[in-house]
Amino acid sequence: MTDTTQTGVAATDDPRESRRTPVTKRGGGAAASRGRTTIADGVVEKIAGLAARDVVGVHAMGSGLSRTFGAVRDRVPGTGGGKANVTRGVKAEVGEVQTALDLEIVVDYGVSIADVAGDVRENVIAAVERMTGLEVVEVNIAVSDVKLPEEEEEEPEPRLQ
Repeated sequence: MTDTTQTGVAATDDPRESRRTPVTKRGGGAAASRGRTTIADGVVEKIAGLAARDVVGVHAMGSGLSRTFGAVRDRVPGTGGGKANVTRGVKAEVGEVQTALDLEIVVDYGVSIADVAGDVRENVIAAVERMTGLEVVEVNIAVSDVKLPEEEEEEPEPRLQ
């Protein structure tokens, strides 16, 4: 598609200055309308997992069983060894313009679960919408455990340094 527009015409009698100059626009629209961007579920899950972990009062993500399997998997060479799985405890359903999230968290003992859940919801929504442009329609939070102060960590220190 080619658009021809008229540039300003000078108010002189000089015929060289009163000519119309064609201007060609290429592409025919804003850059945002020239293609499609798809965002994988895993991308949204990572963003949500990191945003949820940033909230004070969130001890861990996922159920006890998934954290145990994750700790074992992290120790196996070639599986991301040692890195915390940021998507653990997060499930996302991503559409073309909207997303819905389910999170499973473990909270620290003594914090208000309602306050922590609200803060997690706000932080996750803000991060996902800012980074992806998707509308977050819901964030469901399941609190699967409370971390007591005297409980040992599930992932023991490695014997070798």
